[in-house]
Amino acid sequence: MNGRAEQDKPRVRDLTRNKPKGTVLAERRDEHRRAAMAHARSALAPVDEVVLERDGLNTVQVRERRAAELSNAVAHESSRSIWAIVRSNVFTLFNGVLGSALVLVLLVGDPRDALFGFIVLANAAIGVVQEYRAKRTLDRLAVLHAPKARVRRGGAEVDVAVGEVLYDEVLLLRTGDQIPADAIILKAEALEIDESLLTGESDPVNKGPGDTALSGSAVVAGYGEARVHRVGAESYASGLTAEARRFSLVNSEIRNSINRIIMYIAWALIPIILLVINGQMSAHGGWGASIASGQWRTAVISAIASIVAMIPEGLVLLTSISFGMAAMTLARRNVLVQELPAVEGLARVDMVCLDKTGTLTEGRMELASTTVLGPVPGWEQVLAWSAAHPNANATAAAMGSLYTAQPAGDAAEVVPFSSARKYSAVTFAADLLAPSSEAGTWVLGAPDVVLAAEGAHEARSPAVQAALAASHEAAGHGLRAVVLAHRPASSEPAESLGDGGFALDGLTPVALLSFREKVRPDAGATLAYFRDQGVSLKIISGDNPRTVAAVARDVGFEFDGDGYDARNLPDDPAALAEVLGRESVLGRVTPEQKKAIVLALQSRGHVVAMTGDGVNDALALKHADIGIAMGSGAAATKAVSRLVLLDGQFSHLPSVVAEGRRVIANVERVANLFLTKTSYAIIISIVIGLLMWQYPFLPRQLSVVSSMTIGIPAFFLALLPNARRYQPGFLRRALMFSIPAGVILSACIMSVYWFARTYPDPLLTQEQTITSAQTATTMTVLLVALWVLGALARPFDIWRSLLVGAIVAGLVLIMAVPFSRNFFALDIPSGTLLAATMGVTIAGCLAIELLYRFLKRRGAVSERE
Repeated sequence: MNGRAEQDKPRVRDLTRNKPKGTVLAERRDEHRRAAMAHARSALAPVDEVVLERDGLNTVQVRERRAAELSNAVAHESSRSIWAIVRSNVFTLFNGVLGSALVLVLLVGDPRDALFGFIVLANAAIGVVQEYRAKRTLDRLAVLHAPKARVRRGGAEVDVAVGEVLYDEVLLLRTGDQIPADAIILKAEALEIDESLLTGESDPVNKGPGDTALSGSAVVAGYGEARVHRVGAESYASGLTAEARRFSLVNSEIRNSINRIIMYIAWALIPIILLVINGQMSAHGGWGASIASGQWRTAVISAIASIVAMIPEGLVLLTSISFGMAAMTLARRNVLVQELPAVEGLARVDMVCLDKTGTLTEGRMELASTTVLGPVPGWEQVLAWSAAHPNANATAAAMGSLYTAQPAGDAAEVVPFSSARKYSAVTFAADLLAPSSEAGTWVLGAPDVVLAAEGAHEARSPAVQAALAASHEAAGHGLRAVVLAHRPASSEPAESLGDGGFALDGLTPVALLSFREKVRPDAGATLAYFRDQGVSLKIISGDNPRTVAAVARDVGFEFDGDGYDARNLPDDPAALAEVLGRESVLGRVTPEQKKAIVLALQSRGHVVAMTGDGVNDALALKHADIGIAMGSGAAATKAVSRLVLLDGQFSHLPSVVAEGRRVIANVERVANLFLTKTSYAIIISIVIGLLMWQYPFLPRQLSVVSSMTIGIPAFFLALLPNARRYQPGFLRRALMFSIPAGVILSACIMSVYWFARTYPDPLLTQEQTITSAQTATTMTVLLVALWVLGALARPFDIWRSLLVGAIVAGLVLIMAVPFSRNFFALDIPSGTLLAATMGVTIAGCLAIELLYRFLKRRGAVSERE
């Protein structure tokens, strides 16, 4: 059996190539775990194969395997680990630079100049706390919605968590189940398994006794039993979904842009720091004189001040906090965000591909009508038997609400339903159904398949023609038609039953049943929302195109025609994209075609979201920019999705878009604040270094500037409502404002500083002159930066007004209270220096205002909607 299992193993795509180095330790741990499990297996007591297959594991065997840790438990968290959160918020390049600067200040300078150290610690602590809160929320939701597996233990059927499945467990496989661990098939009845998530092949694979069923695959037809032979880290596909998420990150414009900014600044820091240090040492008499006189300490503090100013230490933090808060907000609305930047992703989407079943509809069938074409005694009992069968699909099971009277005995022969055949068949002996019923075969399935043996239209009987016409009409109204046909035993061809040998000749239609999928009540309003927002929609399904078209019209989707048959879609991606430019409703779409549709749309520059709930949607969800799964969907589908609608409410998507818009718009605003500071800090550091002047600020003064005009207001601005529509070009717009604004601020700073150095007050000592000059430049940058804040916070509402008002009041208190003035080394200038400071400040504010209005007309900055 094991030899055949190994031969049966499909060629599975390698999703783990090009792994980051950070996964090496995890892989080594898995290797040790596999070795330990192999040793534990060898120590197990022998089992009676016959008893095991009949009754499953007994209590002693369950306890023994748990003690040996031969369970299917694998540490796959729904979000980042605690260590990853701490590492990403604490051990960063900028924190390393600022931490080194903090140590230097504490060693050689005034501890008051180490104030920025508290900001660094606070930023890191806030980031860790916020992300940890988001992680707990997401992990708790993931646990509550964890999938179950059906097993046999002690002769009884038991539902257990996937992680509780044990080695040698007997799995009971039914249609729709995902296989939790590698297993060997023991029994099978028309068992078909979809391995598309593993192999990329969309066609289901027929499985029989001795074949291998791999974890991550799903049962799409039939039922069976399987014995688990590899669990946990040993499972061939145990890490598939975690690896898929780990190595396929959401394409986040915000994250990409900020990473690019960080890279630019990191490269610029090295030469600028060297230039500043050399300039500060030269400004204090040169390297030799500074070291001999002890002035090198002052030079180091000045250099540290310039370094602190250049680093936008809070930008990454606030971005992470914005994503985390958005994820927590959505979690309260039963939307599970499996990767934080996915919140932003849906707001950027301009094309949504909707799967019909389970998304626009509730995924369950209702019996709409029954048309009796040629009654044969016992046909109602046949329908009741089909509805109650363990392998009944959703369509057949829906008949159980009306047809309940069961046959008097068991069926003689059965051909189970297969998605490839599109029908099932059963033979009953005489008098097992209604009185006076005769022996015969009953076939239930798609009319165009079951009645196909009737030949050309002219040769068909009136009953067959009526059945096919009624089926076509039902499809046009969005209904799914199924025909029940009968063949008496006297007309039975030889060897007509049996898988692969069944003949459809001589069947007479008895009844045509029409089924409808219940449309979600929120689907129409949600689609209307997307249309109003300028988002294009595609409805794709594996059902009949006319059925898909009818459902689309039911939800208010406007289009021409009766839907496009995907069997006519070209294989060439360019030609496929041309067809998709014309067609919006497609039926008979295969899983591979769904993926191809997503890729073709992306090739035309679209940002694509894909919704779905079935395993057949997994490939498309995986390749879409944003995959959205329904909470009632298959576990494999939810595993590869970015967002999961836990309660299956399609109406949650507008709230996800709104959160994404708020994050994008607010992060762009705060990025302007941080990058403006970085711009003027870099400019004045270069100018000061070239001129070899003493740096115009102390670190503690820059701490006031950073916290009062950037850090504190940015924190609140990032969390305020903002419904502005997404506009591409985040980094371009941010730099279009921040670089000119930084030039204006640096010009103001250098003008005031030049005036203070050129025209010193003769009544002041040199130390007082330096303090007065530093105060003047600090006042200048505070007031002009405050104008920048006011411009970016527009239009003002009560909250924004209170925020800016509180910042102004805080600055007034700092300047008015003697203790704070002494602490921050501020000595308000007087006379000509005060006049020059006010004049330059007014000119700077006017220049910022003109810049803002110019860029607003150009669309580079925009106010919230």
